[in-house]
Amino acid sequence: MVRAGTASALTIAAVGGTIVAPGFSSEAAAATPATKALQIAASKKGSPYKYGATGPHRFDCSGLTLYSFKKAGKKLPRTAAQQYNKTRHISAKNRKAGDLVFFHSGSSVYHVGIYAGKNKLWHAPKSGDVVRLQKIWTKSVWYGRVK
Repeated sequence: MVRAGTASALTIAAVGGTIVAPGFSSEAAAATPATKALQIAASKKGSPYKYGATGPHRFDCSGLTLYSFKKAGKKLPRTAAQQYNKTRHISAKNRKAGDLVFFHSGSSVYHVGIYAGKNKLWHAPKSGDVVRLQKIWTKSVWYGRVK
């Protein structure tokens, strides 16, 4: 029996609603564009690197980030440097899974990947390689959050 003012699980399901227990969020609600982009990049594991490629089967570094965020509903420019200029810059201690990792030499950005947590990123490394998860190998990185 349902008390007045409350809806049963069957009623909610019948009208297409979702039931979320206090303190929990549904997976769909919890998946931010950054989280979705990270999952999309991970799904491309093993795809060959090809300079200038933006997917869906071959990628260069910024092509992978462009493709992943586009599929997650966010627009990024084409190159790693342009992507860096379009993100909100954050410190290493504030980085989160789904943030972009920009590799730089001096003030020049030359590579980008998507932070996966635990000091690792998904990226399309170089010619002859494939999209893969790898430990961040240098301290010469900056982080950016897609707006």
